[in-house]
Amino acid sequence: MMTDKSLWLTTAGMIALTMAMPAAAQDTTAPQAAVDQDSAEIIVTATRRASPLSDVPIAVSAVSAQAMQNSGASDIRTLNQLAPSLLVSSTGSEANASARIRGIGTVGDNPGLESSVAVFIDGVYRSRTGAGLNELGEIERVEVLRGPQGTLFGRNASAGLINIISKAPENTFSAKGEITYGNYDYWRLSGRVTGPVADGIALSLDGVWSKRDGFYKLVDTAGNKVGDTNDRDRYFLRGQALIEPNDDLSIRLIGDYTNRDESCCGAAYTEARERTPAAGGGYNTAPFNRIAAILAGQGSVIAADPYDRELTITPGRDYVSKLKDWGVSGEVNYDLGDVKLTSITAYRDYKSSDYGDYDYNRADLLYRDPNTYRQFKTFTQELRAQGSAFGDMLDWLVGGYYANERLTLQDNIRFGADYGRFAACRLMAGAGVNSNFPASTLAACGSGLATGALITGTQANLNAGLNAAFLNAGLPVPVAAGQAAAISTGLGNGLRALAAIPSGTGDIASIYRQKSENWALFTHNIVHITNRLDLTLGLRYTHESKTFSADFNNNNATCAALQPGLAPIATNPALGSAAALAGGILTLGCLGNGSTTLNALDLNDKISDGEFSGTAVLSWKATDDLMVYGSYSKGYKAGGFNLDRFQLGSTGLNVIPAVFAPRSNADVTSLRFAAEKVDSFEVGLKYSAPKWSVNLAGFRQEFKNFQLNTFNGTSFVVQNINGCDSALSAARTCAAGDVGPGLISQGVELEWSVTPARNFRVAGGATYAEAKFANRLVGSGNGAVPLDPALFLLPGSINSNAPKMVTTASMAWTPDIGTSGLSALFYVDGRMTSDYNTGSDLFPEKRQDGFAIVNARVGIRGPNQRWAVEFWGQNIFNQDYTQVSFSSPLQSSSPATSTTGQFAAGAPMANQLISSYLAEPRTYGITLRGSF
Repeated sequence: MMTDKSLWLTTAGMIALTMAMPAAAQDTTAPQAAVDQDSAEIIVTATRRASPLSDVPIAVSAVSAQAMQNSGASDIRTLNQLAPSLLVSSTGSEANASARIRGIGTVGDNPGLESSVAVFIDGVYRSRTGAGLNELGEIERVEVLRGPQGTLFGRNASAGLINIISKAPENTFSAKGEITYGNYDYWRLSGRVTGPVADGIALSLDGVWSKRDGFYKLVDTAGNKVGDTNDRDRYFLRGQALIEPNDDLSIRLIGDYTNRDESCCGAAYTEARERTPAAGGGYNTAPFNRIAAILAGQGSVIAADPYDRELTITPGRDYVSKLKDWGVSGEVNYDLGDVKLTSITAYRDYKSSDYGDYDYNRADLLYRDPNTYRQFKTFTQELRAQGSAFGDMLDWLVGGYYANERLTLQDNIRFGADYGRFAACRLMAGAGVNSNFPASTLAACGSGLATGALITGTQANLNAGLNAAFLNAGLPVPVAAGQAAAISTGLGNGLRALAAIPSGTGDIASIYRQKSENWALFTHNIVHITNRLDLTLGLRYTHESKTFSADFNNNNATCAALQPGLAPIATNPALGSAAALAGGILTLGCLGNGSTTLNALDLNDKISDGEFSGTAVLSWKATDDLMVYGSYSKGYKAGGFNLDRFQLGSTGLNVIPAVFAPRSNADVTSLRFAAEKVDSFEVGLKYSAPKWSVNLAGFRQEFKNFQLNTFNGTSFVVQNINGCDSALSAARTCAAGDVGPGLISQGVELEWSVTPARNFRVAGGATYAEAKFANRLVGSGNGAVPLDPALFLLPGSINSNAPKMVTTASMAWTPDIGTSGLSALFYVDGRMTSDYNTGSDLFPEKRQDGFAIVNARVGIRGPNQRWAVEFWGQNIFNQDYTQVSFSSPLQSSSPATSTTGQFAAGAPMANQLISSYLAEPRTYGITLRGSF
């Protein structure tokens, strides 16, 4: 890991090297045919009008196909190298992703949430960011719009937008192909053919096939390799037709299909210590982690170095990731002279099935069965009309948008053969601050050996164990002995029943269905007050309704069997630790939806909401080369439902008051979350000269009802985050009139490029963004719901996956070789990132130190680039870093004592195991390219 000092020394050296070498950065222009190769000008359509980037008064990064090719991009994650304000990471599945712009976004893996950063491909909204992790095929360019969007694109977005434009069919016949081979036995074949088939009709077909061995080695308990995971096996096809019967009418039809059948995604343990607070601050490390000791008895191995990428998982529980994503769309543009009409109609069907080992270790605790899947069927229709009026003093645009999405989620979580013993041993080991049980005893308990003397031993041994546990909890000796003697039979029977939960117990079918209907009217108008002064006004009204239903079925009878004996103990506060232990037995016994809690329960609910949003921009062309602007935008993202049954009945405190109490449809309101809203302010400067350009922006974005999603080790907690101007009450709430923004992102962005000589370009960028939570937080817009205890570290802290400082730099040199038409390519890009936390609950154990990623490419190209041979490397210095860290499922003694972050509040220990989705290691290979 890099320190801040070494990180910024590396940054300075990278920039100095960039400026000193005879090289040129990525071509961040629009399609090469539209601009001179050495021009710094950039053409974008971010405002639905083809305009030079220097004339567009919004913060937007434009990345061309050549830039992405040089950087080795095959999906939107590689845009990280080229757009400093963007961070894209994948999580529990390659079908999922989290995108953040200026430190704001939505953490993935919970399909009930749409992203604050929208993704459009060829004008069609993709409802989840993971769609952008598919192969993209031949693209024209990618535009990254920063800040709220809604008056230009069909679907509104509260934090930003990624707009991907594929390469259209051409009226001149051409074909191209590419073969790549790299380490990890990586193969990638891609190709495109296009040309006219009749007068006014051109077709194109492009496709990609890719396979690669996994980055993780699966090993047995002896360290022998038995397989790998996180591999790649996918293909993509896209066919297009461009029909232009005359100069006024253009019809573009697109059909695409993506298929994946891969093993994904494993996670490595990145924190496995048990710690206790030290006097004067800091912490001490215990000789062993009691949870890890239990797992060791069940065959789990925690690697000393997670970046060895050696995982042990339950045999027969391999990770499976299958995806089928297809869609058709038609874009019609009709020029009536003074008015241009545009219609974009699309239908998409996205289905992914991701299942396997859910506990990420050798012990067979939890798994998702093969019937688990998520599917989105989406129909969208966008209509726009635009033109000019009043002698071209007004450029106007009006539009309408409709979307109908049907979401089906079947999430079947089942107990494995080791779960019951693990749960019982976990409760016993966690009953006290300092366990009296050595690691060998806990391991024996986990393995089920009688020598464990905790669960499977005699009643006398069990009494002794319970007595020791209560003494550890600080009870006086007579009280502890009396409690143990009085209730050990009930607790003992409960622990034995918990330990005996059968393998395969759990969901038979937990099915969620959600129908979302969205319609909107929007307008975006540019008033040319003078030749150099423009006023842009945009307005949008959005209406969204969501209908939710769920059907839960479960075969776990343990919960019902435990209730008669344990419920009276669990609800008796006078029994202290014994009551907590009884409640823990019930909680873990009911985790798979006990037969009297959620089994055979049907839920139904509906929400409906409407909101105005918009923008106002004043821009001034001080000279032909310089523009300054100031803007205000109001953004909106609809609310919805948390598709996680574990949160059903939550009070907003993440406390299930009686986990064994019957649930009803009245509890469904606990799954709702409200719409996210933002007020955004921005000032900017854009300078564009023939050989260089600079874009500078300062921004402040104030979010209310920010939709935060975090995994607390048991369930996904989804809560709206708001701030309070006044002090919180004893109940940690505040009055509705005191509620304000809960998250504010503010900072400065710089992007630049320079072309001082032919075939020589350098570019770079820097973003300083402080995405910080308010000091006093509540979980609702009316201030009546306190912040969930799982989020106790948020107040006054920086948001997750939001580094304060990011710099990027890239350079490419394409010198001619003699007079034969040959040329060379020398390319390098880098991204330097400061420290940030990768967990949305901000546990200190999930912190990622600053790091730098460098990619490089060198090659030789034939005349007119008809052929090329290129050697490339990604992450060439093999930098180790995590994408997302999370609390390993159920693997702590108690949520109340799970992290060192709670030491300040008096927590006695921290032993939560932390797992992480690691970023890709160094890859390298060779690419052969040809065209005719």
